[in-house]
This record gives sequence, C-alpha cells and structure tokens, in this order.
Amino acid sequence: MDGPPQRLAGKDGQERALAIEITRAGLRWALEHACLSHYEPGTYADDAAWRHRMDTICVRIQWDPERGPRHEALGHRSIQIGLTGHAVARYVDDWIVSIRDATPLMIQIRDLVAAGQLGEARHLLPVERPYPVDPELAATIGIAS
Repeated sequence: MDGPPQRLAGKDGQERALAIEITRAGLRWALEHACLSHYEPGTYADDAAWRHRMDTICVRIQWDPERGPRHEALGHRSIQIGLTGHAVARYVDDWIVSIRDATPLMIQIRDLVAAGQLGEARHLLPVERPYPVDPELAATIGIAS
C-alpha cells in the first residue's frame, strides 16, 4: 500500500476496525457478572442495591440506540459491554478465539454508503442474530420483555 493508510473514522486513534470473535461461554460469563451502568428502576430493588452490585462486579452494560448505515436511529438497541478488573484478563487469556482486521471492509462499506449504494453496503455487513438469554439473566442486564 502506497502512502499512509486511509483513516476509517474522523478522529485520531480510530484508524482500524477489528473483528474480535469470543467464546459463547465468555460472553455468558460477562453477562452473568454484569451490572447496568446506571440505576434502572424495576431492574434493581433500589438505588442502594444497584450501587452494591456496581461495587462488586467487573462488567458494565449500557444499551445504546442501534444505528443504520447513515447513522439514523433504528427501533432497537445494541448492548455495549465494558470490562474491568479480572474480566479483562479472562477476555484476553480465555475468551478470544480470533482477531481480524476488518478495516478494508469497513472502508468499502463507508464508501458505498457515501456513494448512495445502501443495498450493496448492507450486503457486506455481517449477519446479526439475537443472542438468547433466559428470563432471569434478561432481567439482570435490562433486556425489556
């Protein structure tokens, strides 16, 4: 490749996109040891119960609006999972199956969207499937029924 690499995002430090495959068991462990990043009535008995869980776990979850190819809000949310403490070591040492540089694909998709070729761009996106969780775990991580 001649010259500097093409920037993926608009900010310094956001030049690469990685596709990281982890084990299903690792994801399950993270969800079981998670807490919402904010107090949510109905998910926790009260603010004190939420704070206690926040102080004793190492995985934080928040739900963000899912975005389409033109950054438009869609009708559902995507989970954001943050790891701290020993969860990071588990992630690095035990859960990662593969790491792939997805930057060229993301640049291709971005360029197709910019050119108005949304169908072609969507065709290149990975297939997403819902992750099944039991009702108890769904309640713990704030999945609306």
